[in-house]
Amino acid sequence: MSQGLLDALPRPALVIDPAGRIARANAAALGLLGDAIVGRHHITALRQPMLLDAIEKVMADDVPAKARYLATEAKKDITLLAHCAPIKPDGGILIFFEDLTALEDADQMRRDFVANVSHELKTPLTAMTGFIETLQGAAKDDPVSRDRFLEIMQREAARMNRLVSDLLSLSRVESSERVRPTTEVDIATAALAVVGTLGPVARDAGVRIETGGLDAPCPIRADADQIAQVITNLMENAIKYSGQGTEVRLSLARDPDNRILRSAAAVLSVSDQGEGIDPMRIPRLTERFYRIDTHRSRELGGTGLGLAIVKHIVNRHRGRLRIESQPGRGSRFTVILPVSH
Repeated sequence: MSQGLLDALPRPALVIDPAGRIARANAAALGLLGDAIVGRHHITALRQPMLLDAIEKVMADDVPAKARYLATEAKKDITLLAHCAPIKPDGGILIFFEDLTALEDADQMRRDFVANVSHELKTPLTAMTGFIETLQGAAKDDPVSRDRFLEIMQREAARMNRLVSDLLSLSRVESSERVRPTTEVDIATAALAVVGTLGPVARDAGVRIETGGLDAPCPIRADADQIAQVITNLMENAIKYSGQGTEVRLSLARDPDNRILRSAAAVLSVSDQGEGIDPMRIPRLTERFYRIDTHRSRELGGTGLGLAIVKHIVNRHRGRLRIESQPGRGSRFTVILPVSH
């Protein structure tokens, strides 16, 4: 195989001659394996046992073979699939490498997601099963215990219902993330509606809700239900974690030339006076099921999906989500969305 043909291949590729030496390689292969591989015997240049076994099979049986190959690129571990094929009639072997890293990362995310969902559902189910067994036995004729256990079971069932609802919401948001909304929505009106809905929740928690900038219309191209969900999720989190006797502030500003979006934008902020968050943890807050304090989050009814849903909705609307916090100084979540023209 000519050098010109090798260079035309979009993936790392090299040729091993009948004597077992690397005869030529394209630029991508040199970048992956090093500039000094040409002329070296493939055993010393490639070294990984699975790939060497595949090459030996091609040499012995004159049939194609495949093998996984592990490498490092830009200080990151990557996984490749090496396709080895005999070159006929001249002899030798062509090897080209297919990058599987993205596929394996996606598969790992899927496995992690399934494991997390299973864990989140199993915990309340286990608790409920235990209480059912107790109610069928020792507590069957104890009205006080029966009422207490039924109350706990109701709370665990509600938690599972919230989790399933959030999973369905996340699925719907992800499926529509590439479709940009076209309906005009007044985000100020949506914010006022959320404040009205969550007012009783805040009062029960001993939290004051203050607002700013909601008196004037602010139209954006948006999905009305999703925008309401963003505001609701941020406000619910703020109320949950702010603490009794504190204040949660919801503000809306219009920025005619936002430096992040480089266009006119609506800037919606939710600030609380809670414990705050270590800045080192902030980048992970929008991961599915990530919680800083797992026990406290579950006690407060959190599913670990609220901010993941917010992130995907904001992405669909071509906006940005910013999180600012310091331990002991509360947190501020800011959503920046392009306004209608």
